Amino acid sequence: MLDFIQNVLDGIMVGASYALLGLGFTLVFGVMRRLNLSYGPTLTMGVYAGAWISLQIHESLLLALCVSVLVSVLVGLLVEGVCFRAVRSDNPLTSMVSAFAMWMVLEEIIILLTWGRLFPVENPTGLATFDIGGFMVRGDYFILFVSAVLLMGLIYWLLYRTAYGRAVRAIATNRKAAQLMGINVARMSSTVFVLTSAFGGLVAFFIAASLHQITPGFGLWATVKGLIVMILGGIGSIPGAILGGLLLGVIELQALWYLGGGYRDLVAFLVLFVFLVVRPRGILGTGAARD
Repeated sequence: MLDFIQNVLDGIMVGASYALLGLGFTLVFGVMRRLNLSYGPTLTMGVYAGAWISLQIHESLLLALCVSVLVSVLVGLLVEGVCFRAVRSDNPLTSMVSAFAMWMVLEEIIILLTWGRLFPVENPTGLATFDIGGFMVRGDYFILFVSAVLLMGLIYWLLYRTAYGRAVRAIATNRKAAQLMGINVARMSSTVFVLTSAFGGLVAFFIAASLHQITPGFGLWATVKGLIVMILGGIGSIPGAILGGLLLGVIELQALWYLGGGYRDLVAFLVLFVFLVVRPRGILGTGAARD
């Protein structure tokens, strides 16, 4: 039982970062009704840039974080302009294919610039752990959890306590009605990409720091995790993305402890399959929103 509770604690901390990855997909889908399949590679480019800066300037964790966020935002705006704004077809498959093509382009650029090598990412706590009520907590997991909670609180405040958030939710509820009310949908879409890329770049850097490295395959990993979280929580549901991320983190850490590392992703995909069969709308999904 103690091992189970320890795994739940670790899973919640890891799952908070998964929740933010899922929120990135959820916000873009909610506003644009499109899947941004290049979200993971966008964050990968940001983390690689931050890691490179850290290698060039020692003890520059804050600078590396800022560079990671800045590059993620710039690449995110590029993706929005090329794959979504420039693609005028109403068919969501068109933008999804263009985003997938951008995924391949970004991944190839990363491989060409880095020769496919991993870059070390400084872990601010090393392997330090501390005791909470008799349970051991990894320092990097705790920083990841606190950062994720603060970011989710900021996102909640923006979406539910500001005029900007009301506009975003109006577009997500009824895009045409929002346009008739004078909301600039194109500008709001760009700001959503800036927002998701910024907090995605930050959390991706902390995730890479907990792994002590960044590799070209990180983009695929982040994309898969984000999509699973969004589906588990319910497509388009912001609270659902948070719950889905926490659930996925707990399930993975339990599988890692009881079954071994080789079964971690397998169990996650099995849970996804069960949800698609039993509850395809996810935990808090309510069906497709109106156009």
